[in-house]
Amino acid sequence: MTAVDRAAVDDAAGRVGGRVRETPTLEVDAAVLATPSPVILKLELFQHTGSFKPRGAFNRVLSHPTDLPLVAASGGNHGIAVAHVARELERRADVFVPETSDPVKVERLTELGARVHQVGTNYAQSLVATRRFLDTAEALDVHAYDQPDVVAGQGTVGRELLLQAGAVDTVVVAVGGGGLMAGVIAALDGEARVVAVEPEHCPTLHRALLAGAPVDVEVGGIAANSLGASSIGRLAFAAAQQAAVESVLVTDDDIVAAQRRLWHAVRLVAEPGGAAAAAALLSGAYRPASDERVAVIVCGANADLAAVVR
Repeated sequence: MTAVDRAAVDDAAGRVGGRVRETPTLEVDAAVLATPSPVILKLELFQHTGSFKPRGAFNRVLSHPTDLPLVAASGGNHGIAVAHVARELERRADVFVPETSDPVKVERLTELGARVHQVGTNYAQSLVATRRFLDTAEALDVHAYDQPDVVAGQGTVGRELLLQAGAVDTVVVAVGGGGLMAGVIAALDGEARVVAVEPEHCPTLHRALLAGAPVDVEVGGIAANSLGASSIGRLAFAAAQQAAVESVLVTDDDIVAAQRRLWHAVRLVAEPGGAAAAAALLSGAYRPASDERVAVIVCGANADLAAVVR
């Protein structure tokens, strides 16, 4: 599988420009979030559909000029992005999600016009169902994280961050299948280090780095519907190894605390997966130096408001 580089991210930016939002950054004083130094938040939760996912989905589809319908497996956010892209480009979308998916996300898929197939109890089983579907139907597969076009599209988050914030030392990013992390690594091209954050119940990258190769893990916990891939993507694993990414784990309690801190301190409503990167800083799972310029990608907003706004 072809690795993704900065040139591919630049090409993706030209391709998806005008179809995705340039999301803002917000520099927050250390005292506000109780961090060792100020933190730059990249507010990708303001993206269309409430997550970074439309970037990769648009780049995948626009890289393959065809009128074929779209098909995707998802825990929720990727499927919503694919449904959004399909509607914008006047295509049909078949989206496969687990039976355990958040009803709010399933409802949103339906609102966007997707044909929703609830199959299995986790993302991996939904992915198998898409492959069976593709055996009998002609459609364009839009993978959630392990296609070069998707990774390059997600990398436009990192590209924007550098253009907006200038030089940073470290970018902290949540990892599920790893498409966002791999894209950010490509966009940074060695200009900053990357810290990967996973919930302790979804440690796909962490386990892979220990094993020296992607391995299957059981997934669960509060962020499983957005970070619940059962194995790290091949592109992401290769990128993490090459960039010597630091991998840290956070607890579900850390994530909930980060969601509430983001709300009370800066009035941001982040879903569990969207708050995971911030949780690494707020919990001390990642401790930057006092003079380290750190950026955190807040990557999703599809949260249960009642659980956050208290």
